Amino acid sequence: MRIGQGFDAHRFAEPGTGRELWLAGLLWEGEGIEGESDGDVAAHALIDALLSAAGLGDIGSLFGVGSASRGVGMHGVPMLRETVAHLRESGFVPVSVSVVVVGNRPKVGARRAEAEAALSEAIGCAVSLTATTTDHMGFTGSGEGIAAIANALVTSPDEDNLR
Repeated sequence: MRIGQGFDAHRFAEPGTGRELWLAGLLWEGEGIEGESDGDVAAHALIDALLSAAGLGDIGSLFGVGSASRGVGMHGVPMLRETVAHLRESGFVPVSVSVVVVGNRPKVGARRAEAEAALSEAIGCAVSLTATTTDHMGFTGSGEGIAAIANALVTSPDEDNLR
């Protein structure tokens, strides 16, 4: 078994930009998030954690970086599915993952079960989702943005992948 960690952060978009608020695979009410893709920090942190655990790089190495990347306009759930397919092609299977959303909004608790179900279906294993604030400190605490930290455990039926 191998473990990986991922992190992502995005600032909230200015009001009136038309950006949607995607988080943990779900569309939420409120100001959207800036980014080349949908800005889903939970999904992006999970992608980095899964790739890290398998030793396969990070989200940029799989989807590219910048306005000309493959990830432009993509939503987190399809990105997660593609990441898991890449892991499986490389001989790895997700076993368990968790993600912590850091920010003042949206309030995750009311939709936690729905978000966990969406992420678990996309990844193919149990996903736990928690949320916290930074007690008004830093960019998440001041409401400028949102962040997520994720951990993933993967295994490989091929022992050579684990060395």
